[in-house]
Amino acid sequence: MTREPPANLEQRNAEVLARGYSRRFRRVERVAIFAFFFLMLALVGKLWTSTSRSPWLVLSAVLVAYLAADLVSGVVHWAGDSWGTPEWPVFGPSLIRPFREHHVDQTAITRHDFVEINGANCLISIPGALAALLIPLEVGDNLALFSVTFLGSLILWVFATNQFHKWAHLASPPFWISWLQRLHLILPPEHHAIHHSPPFARYYCITVGWMNWPLTKLQFFPMMERLISALSGAIPRQDDIGKRAALAVAALQCEPQDPSPQEARLPALH
Repeated sequence: MTREPPANLEQRNAEVLARGYSRRFRRVERVAIFAFFFLMLALVGKLWTSTSRSPWLVLSAVLVAYLAADLVSGVVHWAGDSWGTPEWPVFGPSLIRPFREHHVDQTAITRHDFVEINGANCLISIPGALAALLIPLEVGDNLALFSVTFLGSLILWVFATNQFHKWAHLASPPFWISWLQRLHLILPPEHHAIHHSPPFARYYCITVGWMNWPLTKLQFFPMMERLISALSGAIPRQDDIGKRAALAVAALQCEPQDPSPQEARLPALH
């Protein structure tokens, strides 16, 4: 069965959503960016001598963190796309609102500046940076070295995620960005386009996208949606696309799906 977009999508007004980005939250984002880079410099200082002693251990932690960041980006993206409303306190304006806006105006992200693109990710990364700094790191303690490097790398890749996401929507990215996208070392536009096919219900991972194919095969997000709906009665994506379309998608998610045309063209890059 081929996945068809649901009829009667009812989405919010893009201009109204854009106005939900407040000056107060922008000030919070500026402080978060400063704190994030300060903590990252502290982490680099902590790891500097240990990196030269165990380069392969450090490299493996960096690569594992890249996969983990892709997974984290998918879970956060799915949660922001599927549940709640922009009117929720705290998380509504800061997390849910940008996802709603992005579905009705994909190019808005290309017009956002550094603070609006990266501030929220810096904010959510601060606890991870503090945890990495608090882990004791002694000579010969490989587990501690791996843990500190993993956490530090994870928050670095989480920070980079929205930048990679923005680049995937650029009409004419610089050569070096386009080159990385073609190698699928960062999120490629063609791969991310699968998510932007209505009803926006799969391929949520947006750091690099490597985790999208296995999570789709495992039906990870549909299973999570059925569990949450069974426990709470909430309908995923109701606020994003309207109740009727959301119910149609929820029913469709229970059925096996053939690859989309975009997926069929990317057999080696899922």
